[in-house]
Amino acid sequence: MLKKLATCFSIILCCLFAAGQTPVSFELYQQTVPGSSYQFNMVPIKAGSFLMGSNEKEPGRNSDEGPQKKVAISAFWMAETEVSRDEFDVFYKDETTSQNSDVDAVTRPSSQYIDFSQGMGKEGGFPVNSLSQYAALMYCRWLYNKTGIFYRLPSEAEWEYACRAGTTTAYYFGDDAAQLDKYAWYKNNSGGKFQKAKQKLPNAWGLYDMLGNVSEWTLDHYDEKVLEKIKDGAADPFVAPNKTRYPKALRGGGFNEEAAQLRVASRIKSDPVWNRRDPQIPKSKWWITDAPSIGFRIIRPQQQPSKEAIEEFFMNYLGR
Repeated sequence: MLKKLATCFSIILCCLFAAGQTPVSFELYQQTVPGSSYQFNMVPIKAGSFLMGSNEKEPGRNSDEGPQKKVAISAFWMAETEVSRDEFDVFYKDETTSQNSDVDAVTRPSSQYIDFSQGMGKEGGFPVNSLSQYAALMYCRWLYNKTGIFYRLPSEAEWEYACRAGTTTAYYFGDDAAQLDKYAWYKNNSGGKFQKAKQKLPNAWGLYDMLGNVSEWTLDHYDEKVLEKIKDGAADPFVAPNKTRYPKALRGGGFNEEAAQLRVASRIKSDPVWNRRDPQIPKSKWWITDAPSIGFRIIRPQQQPSKEAIEEFFMNYLGR
């Protein structure tokens, strides 16, 4: 059954990569968050190929980062920064926001029972944090419903391609971890808190905070052996969702992590312990309450899929 689900979803995602109309111009643009004055920049990431994973001699390398495979990536836009608390709150407070429950299609998300920013910062450009992959995708679906533009999380391959920005080194600025302070918030310089966006240098393609600050959700279900399974030359690889909630894949590392965990190829898997303080039975789909260094950023495929393909995509990730 799970194999059938994965195969089915692969077909859907292929449609999402390939179907639909190509926009007239492929350049940086600003998207306004509906119902607010907030705007965020979407940076064009041209199609190309790259070596995914790390080489065997890279210091700090983990076994799930190899063997390296050359993969091809279709063009997309990626948000210049991680989704901010300000932007996410517009969605959260929108009266039309739906939790997508099986009982009531207009159920609102449950209120937080602790301050999930833990006093680190909310308004004024801080990244939203402590959210599940489910909540991040609900935000994407809300944006689609409000704008008619298909936004989603990046796959692991798309994320790594954009983060590398044409480099092959441990970090997108080179191999010297001593330079990390210029580019990322991590354990050595964050003061134990996430920080406002765009205070560090961007990568070569103009993306800020790809490393550090908060780790970022991807589309993929985490598979330790994924790079062993991907064929060399594969196009737009990803690991489809299945019926198990954990683990999902994240990238980038957070403000509370060591330099080695911020390497471009470093992979993170979600952990059920992040939701341990959730008092709801069953546990909430919406929030992670003990993972303050978890956030997300969004992408938009250059070629927009059909309405039917988009709806099926969200159905597979979010249910009804």
